[in-house]
Amino acid sequence: MFKLLARTRNSWKSIIIIITFLIVQAMAELTLPDYTSRIVNVGIQQNGIENCVPVVIRKSSLENIMMATNEDDFIFDKYTLISKNNVSKDDYEKYLKKYPILKDEDLYILNKISEDDEEKLETIFAKPLIMLYFVQNEEQASLLKKYVLMQLSSQDVALYMNNSLIDIVKHIPEEKRNELIGAFGEQIDKKVGGMLDQAGIVAVKAEYEAIGMDMNKMQTDYIWKSGFQMLGVALIVMASGVIVMFFSSGLACRLARDLREEIFEKVLKYSNKEFKEFSTASLITRSTNDIQQIQGMMQMMFRTIIFAPIMGIGGLIRVIAKSNTSMIWIIGFAILCIITCVIILFIIAMPKFKKLQTLIDKVNLVTREILTGLPVIRAFHKERMEEKRFDAANVDLMKVDLFVNRVMSFMMPLLMFLMNSIMILIIWVGGHNVDAGTMQVGDMMAIMQYTMHIVMSFLMISIVSIMLPRATISAGRINEVLDKKLSIQDKKNVKCLDKNRKGLVEFKNVSFRYPDADTEILTDINFTAEPGKTTAIIGSTGSGKSTIVNLIPRFYDVTGGELCIDGVNIKEVSQESLRDIIGFVPQKGVLFSGTIESNIKFANENMSDEKMYEAARIAQATEFIETKPEKYKSPISQGGTNVSGGQKQRLSIARAIASDPEIYVFDDSFSALDYKTDAKLREELRPVTKDKTVIIVAQRINTVLNADQIITLDEGKIVGIGTHSELMKNCETYRQIALSQLTAEELTKNGEEVKTIYGEE
Repeated sequence: MFKLLARTRNSWKSIIIIITFLIVQAMAELTLPDYTSRIVNVGIQQNGIENCVPVVIRKSSLENIMMATNEDDFIFDKYTLISKNNVSKDDYEKYLKKYPILKDEDLYILNKISEDDEEKLETIFAKPLIMLYFVQNEEQASLLKKYVLMQLSSQDVALYMNNSLIDIVKHIPEEKRNELIGAFGEQIDKKVGGMLDQAGIVAVKAEYEAIGMDMNKMQTDYIWKSGFQMLGVALIVMASGVIVMFFSSGLACRLARDLREEIFEKVLKYSNKEFKEFSTASLITRSTNDIQQIQGMMQMMFRTIIFAPIMGIGGLIRVIAKSNTSMIWIIGFAILCIITCVIILFIIAMPKFKKLQTLIDKVNLVTREILTGLPVIRAFHKERMEEKRFDAANVDLMKVDLFVNRVMSFMMPLLMFLMNSIMILIIWVGGHNVDAGTMQVGDMMAIMQYTMHIVMSFLMISIVSIMLPRATISAGRINEVLDKKLSIQDKKNVKCLDKNRKGLVEFKNVSFRYPDADTEILTDINFTAEPGKTTAIIGSTGSGKSTIVNLIPRFYDVTGGELCIDGVNIKEVSQESLRDIIGFVPQKGVLFSGTIESNIKFANENMSDEKMYEAARIAQATEFIETKPEKYKSPISQGGTNVSGGQKQRLSIARAIASDPEIYVFDDSFSALDYKTDAKLREELRPVTKDKTVIIVAQRINTVLNADQIITLDEGKIVGIGTHSELMKNCETYRQIALSQLTAEELTKNGEEVKTIYGEE
């Protein structure tokens, strides 16, 4: 898998963009629960009042607060006095409209301050504001007054009995006043506990109401403001998600494209040895389904590997900040449950993932065999048997696929049940904390959302961990193709062919055995095919005729001896330069989807039409091409299934002729032609190949009668080399093949020659 990931290094710009926007998205998503918490806590419960630092306060209230603190200079430095005498008339009217009590009492308005100053003011104001709130509350004030009078001497009680509580506190000695304020502060701590800030905000609200501020408008404004901020953050999340998906999809698609190209280029370099190790069906699966698995994994992985940890860790940090560690055990319990479930499912599903790709290979193999052999199946009326064979492979794949999908479908409801159970647990624990005054409702809601983020992060990682085995298996299968060492490859320093010896083919003590074979197919093959001459190879079935000609373009490498072309060992030259001088016509004609023109011009698409017409004429293909409505533009279906075997073979021969090579190799290419067409084609071919080397593999004696040199093979060995007449005299194997096809009269020009050949008087 890491080898494939290393291939993304060229897309480093996309990776940086993906990581950047994943971080932006994660940070933005982690901010959203805070806004929810603020709307509930501040907007709804606190009427839009964010903290216990009053933005505006009456002069009398601030002076009363000063009695409970020694920070007079600091406080007055942060506030500006607003009165009719020290502001302009326009400003006064504005302030009066906003703060109606200004006509009766001067106000202090908070200046712009730093966060540090705001925190310090919160600490200073919290208890004094609560004290002021209690003092201004009639019921609380009467109780407090009794408590204060109990702390005074009888003389002072008589003196202050009819005064208000605030006047009593103002007029008693400072030492006694500080003692009372300290005792009052202790009582506040006992009564309010950890909700000191919230109690201070209640006092600020009372102060704002006394000033005449519109609390409903303040609350609505705060909710609208927070809502729009939340909407902005949500838009950032959406935009980041779209950008991440755009670039990650592009990255995954490019990787898939590059892998397909690399596999295709590598497979094109495979020799027949490698093709036998990988079946065609398997190579197709590896180029399609396996790469799709990698592509899907890449899209998920980039998003999950970066995004999920940020969300998980960030959510955990924020839960700790919100709940003061009282709910961490719930998160730990949730993660433990999820990991346990995923591990169990992983153990169950992993073996099936390994089997799945192999079964896809099998279905592709069976499908390919059935479609390719359909005429034979119909001829022998074996449709039912093949249906059963395909059904067996298909059902095996279906069962494994169903099992995997059922396991995956079971995972989601189970994890959702766990998530909902965790939500209930959070509400239960959080409800007790809210009741105890250690947590606000908005904080509990935020913790629920953070917990959801954390659980979903682990869920995403879990899903990737389940997808990873299948992708890893696919990656291994792809690497098998890409890392396969080629049995036939060019040397680092290749030689050039000798231009003065064009078309000279020399077999020097050549022997060959197929990979993993125990015995040699060819032994001590020695012959030379010269330019301007035709060399024919004939022999019984399995004697090694096609194997010899497959060695010339290096479809296989000789295992012993030397095969030289133009005086150079073909292992010393590049495969490209070697195959450029060879016009190879295989035993089975192969055409590609397109047109007749594209198939004939396959070697060179820029070939002139005149050259194409000449090649078609020589190959005796003109007669059927001209009968078609679109002539050379006539479509050819995949594999050439819309033309006959003879037409397909003639087009294959025309393709080789059009490439104008130095060496023509016909591997039993005339077998699909009738005798008349065969003879005419060879007659037309003779002028074209007068300076070329022609090597013909044939089964029919008629095809090789006029060859300059006939090589007779038997069980991988040369048993005779010479002309037709020479072999009839000297080679029993050739004589038997000839007489099995033609009579003695047909084989000779006159009867006297026959008698001489057979030694008759």
